[in-house]
Amino acid sequence: MNKLELIKAAAAKAEVSAALAAKVIDAALEASVEAVKKGEGLQLIGYATIGYAQRAARKAKNPRTGAIVNVPAKKVVKIKPGAKFAL
Repeated sequence: MNKLELIKAAAAKAEVSAALAAKVIDAALEASVEAVKKGEGLQLIGYATIGYAQRAARKAKNPRTGAIVNVPAKKVVKIKPGAKFAL
């Protein structure tokens, strides 16, 4: 499902216009990104927990040349699915 399909499905379930559903989904996504960037994370009980973790610096091997390169430390987004995503 892509974003447009999500907007159409949300609009149909909530019985609102697609324009209103798009505004709400865009606002929710922007607020989610801002919260994670601030370090607050996002917890949607039963659905998912989104936060970030620090990945340590490491050495990696370039598969094409075989050269060893230094990969710097960085923050990565971590998503832990909730119980409603259990298959």
